[in-house]
Amino acid sequence: MSAHGTPIPMTSRKAAGLRGVANVPGDKSISHRSLILGALSVGETRITGLLEGDDVLDTGRAMEAFGAEVINHGGGAWSVHGVGVGGFAEPTQVIDCGNSGTGVRLIMGAMATSPITATFTGDASLNGRPMGRVTVPLALFGTQSVGRAEGRLPMTIVGAADPVPVRYTVPVPSAQVKSAVLFAGLNAPGETVVIEKEATRDHTERMFAGFGAEITVEDTDEGRVITLVGQPELRPQEITVPRDPSSAAFPVCAALIVEGSDVLVPNIGLNPTRAGLFTTLREMGADLEYENLREEGGEPVADLRAKFSPNLKGIEVPPERAASMIDEYPVLSVVASFATGQTMMRGVRELRVKESDRIDAMAKGLRAAGISVDEGEDWWAVTGRGHGDVPGGATVESRLDHRIAMSFLVMGMATENPMTVDDAGPVATSFPIFEPLMAELGAQITRSNQ
Repeated sequence: MSAHGTPIPMTSRKAAGLRGVANVPGDKSISHRSLILGALSVGETRITGLLEGDDVLDTGRAMEAFGAEVINHGGGAWSVHGVGVGGFAEPTQVIDCGNSGTGVRLIMGAMATSPITATFTGDASLNGRPMGRVTVPLALFGTQSVGRAEGRLPMTIVGAADPVPVRYTVPVPSAQVKSAVLFAGLNAPGETVVIEKEATRDHTERMFAGFGAEITVEDTDEGRVITLVGQPELRPQEITVPRDPSSAAFPVCAALIVEGSDVLVPNIGLNPTRAGLFTTLREMGADLEYENLREEGGEPVADLRAKFSPNLKGIEVPPERAASMIDEYPVLSVVASFATGQTMMRGVRELRVKESDRIDAMAKGLRAAGISVDEGEDWWAVTGRGHGDVPGGATVESRLDHRIAMSFLVMGMATENPMTVDDAGPVATSFPIFEPLMAELGAQITRSNQ
């Protein structure tokens, strides 16, 4: 069943060529943080280009439940009238975060150091994901949590009445965990310190500074040390959300494997902690160029042009790159299927605990499509068959995971036989315009009930 309703099976068929401009939605990570930081500011934050997918809309509704005023002005323009750091009201209803692990974990952090109680739930996928990685460090502030076995939702968080600052070393690379701790640190006195052994996406640090928090980042022998001075008065901002590189991955990767393709994806955020996929694709021999490089709102931005690349080669992806492209490994494995030789992906244990076990989901689907896949607990390897030799012809399970669904629909655009996804409904959580956008480029995606 889809994340929010009846299953929506979709079938993707071989395309004659993808051409045109792909205006993908706004960056999901920045959209979530814009709404939450706007709610924690005093005054009106204005946002343009907000991703209006289910995940972000759920976060907006959550901010309203905590007392902020969130207004949709249409056309991706939104405003948030905030209540200030420590100003959250206690929600009267359960907070439903739908499919969003980012949303629920960041919101838990944002309310964890206020003397209020909130209960969180989500869809079947989110309720199966572990929250202990967040609730353990939040407990150091004085927060209490009660949930299902193994720290799963539904879960009630009792915010700390007298929070204390913490010093926390993130045990595994996770921007969600780091960010939850930093959000909690906003309403704790003194300095909260987070140490990362491996750098993860740094939107939280950049945006905290932009909203007026005193935050410093230093590379040391311990790792990346982030120091936040608590209890600031955050200043409302005007934010232009760049387009999401994780969403851009799908039209870009489709263009690389579909013969005759030439696709331009404008205004893509190229934050170095997010752009690992594009670096990897170029190492594989992809015809992928950056045009009009510039900076907007403190974030590097460019237009990406992707063209059909018939001579892709398998490579070993450096494990230290995993944090900068963790959400893109499913669609990378599709591209790897059309390369020659083996593409090895290591250091990707985090994929086991995303919306689904993405390694298992992709491995099973790729094998059904005629691709050889080897896997371990924190690695997997795809042996490609080269352009024009991938059979396809399989029906695969999306497992309530938007990226699994879109990855196999991209694959079907270049396989000899169509690929069917049992439920593409979850795509609406992050890329609600995926279907019409790809159709406008020339993709042939149909719903099974059509």
